[in-house]
Amino acid sequence: MPEHRFPRRAMLTGVRDGWKKETQKLIQDPCDGIKAVPDENNARYFLVSIDGPKDSAYEGGIFDLELFLPEEYPMTAPKVRFTTKLYHPNIDRLGRICLDILKDKWSPALQIRTVLLSIQALLSAPNPEDPLDGEVASHWKQNEPEALAKGRLM
Repeated sequence: MPEHRFPRRAMLTGVRDGWKKETQKLIQDPCDGIKAVPDENNARYFLVSIDGPKDSAYEGGIFDLELFLPEEYPMTAPKVRFTTKLYHPNIDRLGRICLDILKDKWSPALQIRTVLLSIQALLSAPNPEDPLDGEVASHWKQNEPEALAKGRLM
């Protein structure tokens, strides 16, 4: 069987430009409760808003994030952080997010949509067993109803 050889650069360009199709799909077919808009001056930078999930401590809120696709995307995960302050065990005071697919569980097969849906799910189900903010996680474990109430007030 003959072996086909393609220029490595052409292959990487195709992989690296896949984010443009992802962006179009996010705009044309947005996820429920999530709005992601690329910046006019930098298409790799997105302003994102996520509606607080129904029946969660964050229901009724609108939470802003920024998402940036590094040059190496999709080989490396997007950089995402909340710009809205949250009281959540998996989100620190700087808005950084403790989510495995943004770190060691990242795969090039994942997409921006998957990341945003996972963050939305994290708002529904905080995980104090894998915290980024130990103080909030401790409060969550000691008195979850009080922690949930504090999450609603922020």
